[in-house]
Amino acid sequence: MDIRDAVEDDAERLAALADGPPDVMRNLVHDRTVRVAEGDDDIVGFVSFDAERGTVHVTQLAGTGDACEELLADPIEFARREHMSVELLLPEDESEVRAAVEAVGFTSSGNGPRFDGQETTRYRLEPERAEH
Repeated sequence: MDIRDAVEDDAERLAALADGPPDVMRNLVHDRTVRVAEGDDDIVGFVSFDAERGTVHVTQLAGTGDACEELLADPIEFARREHMSVELLLPEDESEVRAAVEAVGFTSSGNGPRFDGQETTRYRLEPERAEH
């Protein structure tokens, strides 16, 4: 699996993975750090993140479990270098992504906000506890 920076031409595939509109994904590529995982010449996952007030926020994570585990290495490493924590929110129905998040050391830190009527869980990781 290869990990690379996302480009605007990836927007259609990112939208399919995230079940969202391509225009939103194009904006995401411009506004955040976005990395994609490629396997067999196809994008099989992506992560977007940014940093604010001592925390790296994973704003989107989608794809196969293996891809998500590998993609989380970038925001975790950034947080480790900058002595920051990492946080993300996961909808309740994303069990494969949840397994990947927990496999790299994130722990639940409680309920997150509701999005489109769906419950979320807040996950947090301190850099010194991150595993690759």
